[in-house]
Amino acid sequence: MTKRLSALLVAASFCGQLLALQPRQSVSFDSPGNPILGDGSLYTADPAPLVVNDTLYMLAGRDEAGPTTNAFIMNEWVMFEAQDIDPAGGEWILHRDVASPSSVFAWALSGGAYASQVVQGVDRRFYLYASVQERNGASDAFSIGVGVSDSPSGPFVDAHPAGPIISQRVPVANNIHNIDPTVLVDTDERVFLYWGSFNQLRGVELDRDMVTIKGSPVTVSSLTGFFEAAWLAKRGDTYYMLYAGNNAGPNSPCTPTSYHACIAYGTAPAPLGPWTFRGVVLDIVSSTTSHPGLFEMGGQWYLTYHTADAAAGGHFRRSAAFDRLSWNDDTQPPSIRKVERTKRPSLSQPRPPSRNVAPLAEAESANGTPIQYWTRALNDERVLENPLPPDYWCSWAAERSPRVNTLTYTWPQAVRLNGTAMAFFADQPAGSSIGVPPPASWHVEYRDAEGTWCEVDVRSAGGYPTAVSRMPPEVSFQTVSTTALRAVLIASGSSTYGGVGVHEWLAFAPEPV
Repeated sequence: MTKRLSALLVAASFCGQLLALQPRQSVSFDSPGNPILGDGSLYTADPAPLVVNDTLYMLAGRDEAGPTTNAFIMNEWVMFEAQDIDPAGGEWILHRDVASPSSVFAWALSGGAYASQVVQGVDRRFYLYASVQERNGASDAFSIGVGVSDSPSGPFVDAHPAGPIISQRVPVANNIHNIDPTVLVDTDERVFLYWGSFNQLRGVELDRDMVTIKGSPVTVSSLTGFFEAAWLAKRGDTYYMLYAGNNAGPNSPCTPTSYHACIAYGTAPAPLGPWTFRGVVLDIVSSTTSHPGLFEMGGQWYLTYHTADAAAGGHFRRSAAFDRLSWNDDTQPPSIRKVERTKRPSLSQPRPPSRNVAPLAEAESANGTPIQYWTRALNDERVLENPLPPDYWCSWAAERSPRVNTLTYTWPQAVRLNGTAMAFFADQPAGSSIGVPPPASWHVEYRDAEGTWCEVDVRSAGGYPTAVSRMPPEVSFQTVSTTALRAVLIASGSSTYGGVGVHEWLAFAPEPV
């Protein structure tokens, strides 16, 4: 441990102490691997890296949503600091309360500490490009303000007290969601800013003062599936734009549902384009959102992102992570190889023996699955109290939900089964023909050695229950040996039908396997 780290130690034992820290305090901790801080004591999202004098500083927004709150509650930015970095674990310092919107910008509302970035400016000071809400803003109050400090971790003061440098009224009138700024100070000390969300990406040059807009913004529409979270970087003579991509559908390169995002990228010969889509850097992770950051340290390149992998984590309780990134210099321009994720040992251990063999099967729906839902949610062994659509499977369609829905599990080799259970999702009462009520009925069938579908011989007195329950009762049946099991679900309604929603479909073996 270095003397500098020792001087910053606040507590030798880290677990459970972060939430008790006072503003502007720092704490040193040992991370066992991704996510960097995974014990559930504090959640962090949108990690934005900066390397200064062989030290990594990683700005992140703090997620404060409760376990059942489906909303971004973000009131402050924090910062991780490290010198010897390794995705498999290492020593970090966490700086709390680096900044908050209203503490830096007198014109800003509190809260809304969304994705932001700190860069070292032409004058060698440090500039915070922050997503904040303007107090007297337009229909969408989100704007981009700029703070400045002599230190990467603050404190920051407003570098442009007159107000945001980007909003729905400056530098030109617009109606886009002005968040997620990314800034590059080029090797010739020219400065470039990109921002935007909801499929809208804008870019502009800044003056050397880091706040004055030069020229008119450009609109980028050539990056396949761009959704939000742009990150601008340069390697050699090539400019790289990483971003959260979402073009959900059967032909999507990375996003099976409209709620997922992968990290994709494009390249350009100049900082303002033109941009060409090049591929996918990181597949979808456990959180529906994704946010890239790219940096080089000690001759190695790394990708930062966030997941929902921390203890009690979720889509609105995310945690920063990072992994090594490599290049293929045999292509022109050099391409980025897809990143292989590193998880901490506790998250990558083999699944313990269980009677539920559904996770070992391939799940599919004969009816197809609307793109807001996800077939793989059927056997991910997760039943959330307040799920988003990709957290469960559903047949609901705005045009016309089907009456009969068929789900199938297929195993690569025969398994023995003697029970099943379904945890249903519903937002309407039983019998409804709108929304997602419990199904009218359901049953399961297995495929025999000749390929014929046969109904199981149910032994449970209650048959197939349709009540909504996070822990449904098991439907037991006579033991069968099969490579496939299917569930036939009859939707509620008459001439029109409600959707059928399933949190989890379990398939039980007689003994744990």
